[in-house]
Amino acid sequence: MKPIKTNLIDCLVLEPVVHGDDRGFFIESWNSRTFDELGLQLDFVQDNHSRSSQGVLRGLHFQVNTPQGKLVRVTQGSVFDVAVDLRRGSATFGEWFGTELSESNKRMLWVPPGFAHGFLVLSEFADFQYKCTEYYSQKDDRGIRWDDPQIGIDWPIPSGRIPLLSDKDRNAPGIARSETFE
Repeated sequence: MKPIKTNLIDCLVLEPVVHGDDRGFFIESWNSRTFDELGLQLDFVQDNHSRSSQGVLRGLHFQVNTPQGKLVRVTQGSVFDVAVDLRRGSATFGEWFGTELSESNKRMLWVPPGFAHGFLVLSEFADFQYKCTEYYSQKDDRGIRWDDPQIGIDWPIPSGRIPLLSDKDRNAPGIARSETFE
């Protein structure tokens, strides 16, 4: 597993070793020992899988009181994946990182607790899978507006198009009015 630093403190792109031949490929997407060696002692409690169609934007989501760390990857299709640092004590508070995750590049993104997360589907559809360090808590579920100018995410949305959003995501507050972490 090759860790690739991002501009956000503690947020990493992870590139697995791919063993492939004319039959297909094999990757190890999670191994506790390997992640421990990278300094990521993680205890995952929940796995999630979503499928979304092209143009769907999910996020930016996070949980207060029970913040989740997420190890995210795409097993079919491609997405533009984004993390935003919401830790007020962090030197990268309010900054974002985005990268393409796809079935072809097989990369993963480690989104630590205290970050908001979201993605935009670039392909016809995408299967998005992620492991969480905390259980989902509806009462702690929060969001930040995907197009908050204070954050300034450069989403790869074609000119004149509007992403497909849930009501929750469409009505989320900006970072200035949102709960954050100490």
